Amino acid sequence: MPSDSQRLARSVIHLTRRLRQERLTELTPTQLSVLGTVMVMGPSTPSAIAAREGVRPPSVTRTINCLVDDGYVVREPHPDDRRQVLVRLSDKGEKMLVEERNRRNAWLDARLAKLTVDERVTLRRASDLLEKLAQAPE
Repeated sequence: MPSDSQRLARSVIHLTRRLRQERLTELTPTQLSVLGTVMVMGPSTPSAIAAREGVRPPSVTRTINCLVDDGYVVREPHPDDRRQVLVRLSDKGEKMLVEERNRRNAWLDARLAKLTVDERVTLRRASDLLEKLAQAPE
């Protein structure tokens, strides 16, 4: 019999995999994650993006280079330090993220609508707990 942690991990993995199937973009999960981070943080340095993503700056720089080449983000001079650049979403990047999130949310909304009120309340509470687990310090 699987433990609670095994059951939870398996369920989260299955839901994540299913939500990924709703994507219609050619971008990788890493590229989408960086785009989402830039959307949340606003214009940011590559170092700040790397810190938020929990990766090394050279890794995020490679990802940013691809996103710049494809027109999803724009580099601009840092207003206070000319040695640095800021990365911000382009209109294309913002549009794509919004469309992808809307598609994912529509798929999930349709499935949630089939649940009972009590099941949706349980999931709402579970969502808060999952966020708490995800944000817990090491």
